[in-house]
Amino acid sequence: MVVASPNSSLTTNSKPSAANTAAAAAARIPTIDLSCGTSNRQALSKLLVEASEKYGIFKLINHGIPQDCISRAEEEAMAFFAKPTAEKLAASPKSSPVDAGNTTRFGYGVNNIGHHGDIGEIEYLLLSSQPSLISQLSFSISQNPSKFSCALNDYIQATKNVACELLDLMAEGLGISDNSIFSRMILDSESDSLLRINHYRPLPDFIHPSPSNKLGFGEHSDPQIFAILRSNDIAGLQILLDDGLWIPVPPDPTAYYVMIGDLFQVFTNGRFGSLKHRATANIGPRSRMSMAFFASPSLDTWISPLPEMVTSDQPCIYRPFTWREYKTYIYSLTLAGSRLDSFKIRH
Repeated sequence: MVVASPNSSLTTNSKPSAANTAAAAAARIPTIDLSCGTSNRQALSKLLVEASEKYGIFKLINHGIPQDCISRAEEEAMAFFAKPTAEKLAASPKSSPVDAGNTTRFGYGVNNIGHHGDIGEIEYLLLSSQPSLISQLSFSISQNPSKFSCALNDYIQATKNVACELLDLMAEGLGISDNSIFSRMILDSESDSLLRINHYRPLPDFIHPSPSNKLGFGEHSDPQIFAILRSNDIAGLQILLDDGLWIPVPPDPTAYYVMIGDLFQVFTNGRFGSLKHRATANIGPRSRMSMAFFASPSLDTWISPLPEMVTSDQPCIYRPFTWREYKTYIYSLTLAGSRLDSFKIRH
C-alpha cells in the first residue's frame, strides 16, 4: 500500500518555478492499494481517511474493476461520440430542466454545462445509475441498445461495488458506529448516483495552442458524496491547491482518482473538504475521455453532520437539508458559485 507522507501537503509555500511546484505537488497525491484491505483492513481504512482529510483526492490502484468491463463501456461511449452531431443531438434530454423534482437531465450535451451560461470545450453523456433508465435512453444512443445498456450497466455496477467498499472502509476509519451508513445510500433503489462520460474533442487549432485559460470543464467541486474518475492517457484534469495554484493530475488509465464531494464535507462536519477541480481544453491531436461515477443518496435523504463528527471542540457546522434541496439550490448557481456557505449554521 502506497500513501503520501503524513507530513506532506498539497499546499506550496515557495515557488521556485510554476512547473516544478506543480510537479512536486502532483507527486504528493496519495496512492492507495485497495487490494491491501484483505490483509490489513484497519490500516487501509486509516489511510483512506487520512488521504481524504489532508488532500481531498487519492489515486486508487488494484481496484478490482475488470479491464474488459472498462473497455466495453469505453468502446460504446466512443462509438457514440464518433457519430455525426445531428445523430448525437437525438439523444439530448427532451424533458424540462426540472422533471418530477429532479434537476438532472440525462442524455447528450455539448458545450453547455448547467443552466446558467457555463460553457466548455466538451461533449458528454449523463446517465442514471438505474438500469431501467439507461435501457430507455439507449435506443437514442446506440444502434444496438441492448449491447450499450449491458456494457454501461455492468460498468456502473462494478464501479458502485468499489464505491461501497470504499465508503464502508472510510466509515470505519472515521469511527462511525454504523459502518454501512454511506454504502446503504448508494445501494438504495432510489439512489441518485450517476455516471458522466466526458469527451474532450481535439480543438481545430491544436497545432497553434489556444490560450491557457481555455477550459473543457470549469472550476467546481462535486456536490455528491464523492466521484470515482478514470480517463484515458490524455492529460486534462487539474486540482486547486490551498494557495490558489492549479496543478495537473497525471493521467493513469490503470487507476482511478477518488475526489471528495460536498456531501462528504457535510457528513464529516468539515473534516473532509470537497475538492475544487477543472479540466483544460484538449489542444492535442487525440481525444480525451473520462468516466466519472458520482455516489449520491436518494433525493429525499436528509444530509447533516453525523453524531460522531460533532464534538465540543468541533460543534455542528451545517444545518440539516435534503439532497433534493441542495441539488435544486446548486442548479440555481453558476458552476463555480459558492455552495455550502448558505447551509452553514450561524453561531
